Order: sequence, then structure tokens, then C-alpha cells
Amino acid sequence: MREPRGGRGVLVAALPMLAVVTVPVIALAGSSSPADIAAGARHPLFVPALWLSARTTLASVAVIVIAGTPLAWWLARAAGRSPRVAEVLVDLPIVIPPAVMGIALLQTFGPNGLLGPTLAALGIRLPFTTPAVVMAQVVVSAPFYVHGAAAAFRRLDDDLLIVARTLGQSPAGAFLRVAVPLALPGMVAGAALSWARALGEFGATLFFAGNFTGSTQTMPLAIYTALESDTRVAVALALVLAAASVLLLVPLRALPTLLSRGLDARQDGPS
Repeated sequence: MREPRGGRGVLVAALPMLAVVTVPVIALAGSSSPADIAAGARHPLFVPALWLSARTTLASVAVIVIAGTPLAWWLARAAGRSPRVAEVLVDLPIVIPPAVMGIALLQTFGPNGLLGPTLAALGIRLPFTTPAVVMAQVVVSAPFYVHGAAAAFRRLDDDLLIVARTLGQSPAGAFLRVAVPLALPGMVAGAALSWARALGEFGATLFFAGNFTGSTQTMPLAIYTALESDTRVAVALALVLAAASVLLLVPLRALPTLLSRGLDARQDGPS
């Protein structure tokens, strides 16, 4: 009798890694009482940091989707060496430590950086401001969306785009009316991963934007600040951030499946 796929032996081999991933989360969840969590939510650092994280991550994801979708389409459809080189460049923020990316952003947009004098002449100061938080989040989290969207675009049937063009659609029309709706589940999944990475961003934000309450102190930075004075508050803030991540990420991860089912239902329905 053939052993089913993913049998007991595979499960036993998978348990160590599963434990490494889940046990710390379980330990965090059991380290504070509801009273401690409530105290963390009342801490002066909490509301400004949570509100700033919400605003900046939504802005960064919007920028990533708007600017990253054309890049993902080009990576998926273009031929030759250039797209492969571009993919390596897109991967750089994943392999380069976030703190190094923060220094790189300073060397680019700081007062003495590559573009700093030009921005200063225009009256623009970017480092250690709220827009710097958004830029740091965009740089470190964009690859997750670009790769997810590019993978979704690669799965498209070329014949559908050809039919759209023969029916009178322009290249932009075929892209917006055919390619994007069909690739939407993968695009949403990539955006969810990008949002999660932006929410947890720490190193690049600290070096490029600083840690100023109300303007650049996101939730990870608030946890770092609280840890210096009160471990219980830091743990409570960490639990609140983890809970917020789960509450927002689970629907975002489920949305691609729902979109796929909706597209399948439309395709199977009467024409």
C-alpha cells in the first residue's frame, strides 16, 4: 500500500522547524496578562506609534503598488538580460541588512549625500521626517510585492492578451482590463507580504528617520524604546503589535483565495 504524501515521517522531520517558528510566538503570547496588555495600550508611546505605523505603512504600500506594478509587468514580460539584471537589483534590499539600507538612504538623501544638496536647494529635507519613514519602508518591502506581482503576471495566458488586442484594446487597455484582473490574487498576496514587512521595519527607519515620538517612532521603535526602561511595557507593546499584525494580515492573506474563486465563478458562469 502506497504511503500517502506528507506522511508521518515527513511530519516528524518538519516538527523541529515548525517548533522554531511557533514556540517564540507562543512564549510571547503567554508572557503577559490581560492587565499588562491593557497597561501597554495605555502607555504614552502606544497610540502615537500605532497611528504612525498605520499611516506610513498604508502610504508605503500605495507607493509600492503604484510604482511597482509597471516594474513587475516589465520583469514578467520582457526578454533578454536586462530583466534578469533588474531582478537582482530588486532583490538587494532583501539580502542587505536593513541598517545598511538606512545608511545607504542617508548617503543618498542626507545633507551631504548624493541628492542632498539638490533637495536642499529645493527646500526639501527628507532625513528624520515622516516621509523618511515611508521611504525606508518602501525600500525594504517593495521586493515582496514586485516578485509576487511578477510571478502572477508570468502565469497569464498570452492568448488572452492577444484576443484583447484584436478586439481593439490598446496595450494599456489590455493590461488594465485583462492582465490586472487575472493577476489580482497574486498582486494582493504580494501587497500583503509587503505590508507585513513594512509594519515590522526597524533598522532602516532608525538610521534614516530616527526615533522621534509622533513623527518617526513606529511601533517597532516604540518597543525598542520601552525595552530600555520597562520590559513589561515592551512585551505588552509587542503583543499588541503582533495582534494587530494577525488581525490585519489574515484577511489580506485570505483575500487572494476569495478573489481567485470569484474569477473562477465568473469564467464558469454564462457568457
